[in-house]
Amino acid sequence: MNQDPNSQRPSHHPRPGRRPSRTVRAALAAGAALALAGGLAACGGKSLEEKGGATSGGGKGDIVIGSAGFTESKVLAEIYSKIISDAGYRTTVKTLANRELYEPALEKGQIDVVPEYASTLAEFLNAKKNGPNAKPVASSDIGRTVAALKTLAEPRGLKVLPAGEATDQNAFAVTKEFAARHQLKTLSDLGRSKEKIKLAAGEECETRPFCKPGLEKVYGIAVTGIDPKGVGTPQAKQAVKDGTDQMVLTTTTDATLDNFGLVLLKDDKKLQNADNVLPVVNAESAGGKEIEAALGKLTDKLTTADLIELNRKVDAERQKPEDVARAYLESKGLAKK
Repeated sequence: MNQDPNSQRPSHHPRPGRRPSRTVRAALAAGAALALAGGLAACGGKSLEEKGGATSGGGKGDIVIGSAGFTESKVLAEIYSKIISDAGYRTTVKTLANRELYEPALEKGQIDVVPEYASTLAEFLNAKKNGPNAKPVASSDIGRTVAALKTLAEPRGLKVLPAGEATDQNAFAVTKEFAARHQLKTLSDLGRSKEKIKLAAGEECETRPFCKPGLEKVYGIAVTGIDPKGVGTPQAKQAVKDGTDQMVLTTTTDATLDNFGLVLLKDDKKLQNADNVLPVVNAESAGGKEIEAALGKLTDKLTTADLIELNRKVDAERQKPEDVARAYLESKGLAKK
């Protein structure tokens, strides 16, 4: 998740988070927000660009692609950067910790494009408009979810581009040994076991409905605390492997679970909504047909299996996200060599 978020993402994501990212608290988020505000000031995207690392591309204008702080988002941002650069724009990738930070920057035009997850962003914006207890608008129906997302996004100056087949959902993993000892295959099994669970996740898990609140309400899982090690990070998975934590929030496209001896528990009551990948842009700065067409070619070809392989190349093979992005686009005939 996939998703910050559901990351509702990433959060893959989740992501991606991956369900709607809600409120980031604590010193880390406050510090990140302060740094972001200082860096952006009144200059919009250009000040981000100055702080955002290498740029590439042509002279049609500057486009800043936002990324959340997990592998899949970073790789997708690099893919977006390359494909938009090939369309003649000068591109920069800027990584922010999570949706609570990058979504406001997207509204303001301080970043121009982000790879997103339909259900996650829909619920994030839903909560932002209607409060944390708002009636959910996302579901397993991608058409209805995207329609709801557009209704929420457009008044904020955001343009939602078409979703593709590639999907990443939040997921929860435990060690194989823990699953075997307590006879766990599903999250319902874990709830019935009455085992107390310390969860390795992003700190926003405390309030996101797909995460701690959902695990408690839907499955009756006793979550005693959140260990803020991030969504599916190596540190989070290592904490579960070592027994410091009992479960980790990751995504269904996590390619390194076996490396840590972990196994996913099935979301048998469908706490997570389908989170199809789609680009979201600032309508004023990046809402033109040229960028939409360039990203549309990618969306049409990107698959869930591709996401797993992209994650594997970075997380297991330790390749750089920008190198993985370039190789992927070339393999699909979508990049200039």
